[in-house]
Amino acid sequence: MSQVTKSSMKKISLEKVVLNMGVGKSGDVIEIAKRALDEISGKKSCARNAKETQRDWGIRKGEPIGAAVTIRGNDAVELLKRLLEAKGNAINGKSFDNFGNFSFGIKEHIDIPGVKYDPQIGILGLGISVTLTRPGFGIRRRSKHKASVGKTHIITSREAKEYLTKEFGVVIV
Repeated sequence: MSQVTKSSMKKISLEKVVLNMGVGKSGDVIEIAKRALDEISGKKSCARNAKETQRDWGIRKGEPIGAAVTIRGNDAVELLKRLLEAKGNAINGKSFDNFGNFSFGIKEHIDIPGVKYDPQIGILGLGISVTLTRPGFGIRRRSKHKASVGKTHIITSREAKEYLTKEFGVVIV
């Protein structure tokens, strides 16, 4: 009578959800994007600066060109449910990487349940990046004795898809 026990260290959980709006230029549009992200997430968003100069597009290094907000914990779980509902609870299989992360986009932010159209904001698209984690992943980021996560402990794309299907009822297309 062999009983299969699953290690508690292998339990996958949601680490964070990052919402990003790239508007490509500074000024009032950054404030509009920040306001839209604040309305969607309920948290305060911040501007993201250009990492390098792009002369053809008229962008200088350090100039704000987008807005982003990171949500963690139970707020992230509730927000992800709303965002997946806006996508029809379907995610493309190519959206997953080999480390337990996946990303998708929403063309119109007013598709998200609970978000109403505001004429001052208009209609904006956004990108969503989701990071999954396991106990022990903090070993990569701690200040003393950093180490890499072992091959058998890394979240594969298959495991991430199974987690999303089981926890959120998502269909992988």
